Amino acid sequence: MRERTPVHLWIVGGLAALWGAFGCYDYTMTRMRNTDYIASMMPGVDPQAVLNWVDGFPIWVAFGWGLGVWMGLAAALLLLFRSRWAVPAQGLSLIGALLGLGYQIMGGAEPLPGMEDTMVNKLMPFIIIAIALGLFLYARAMANRGVLK
Repeated sequence: MRERTPVHLWIVGGLAALWGAFGCYDYTMTRMRNTDYIASMMPGVDPQAVLNWVDGFPIWVAFGWGLGVWMGLAAALLLLFRSRWAVPAQGLSLIGALLGLGYQIMGGAEPLPGMEDTMVNKLMPFIIIAIALGLFLYARAMANRGVLK
């Protein structure tokens, strides 16, 4: 038996889709080496230094970043379609976030050039992982309640 769709699913799913779309856009622009985009997102920071920083990531970190953002967007869309596949997709997104950002948290990467001492640089990996975890738990709760088919 499927439960009626709660309004909060549309709100959470819509916000998650926006969040995921921005993550995919950021990933794509960075991977395409778009220095104008990087300069617009981080004024005062040398875009080439950022690209060099990203190029220094091990392959598994780069894989985690891609997995995190693309599965995050897929999970949000699956949630909006009320698909039970939103749960494993969000789980993969969480794993990707842990791989990609865990490397930075554990000190594997030098701080982002030009942003070494900023609070954003220190907190953002934790915020992203917390959001991925929250979305995974939310999707799992909706599946357990019978909202997702």
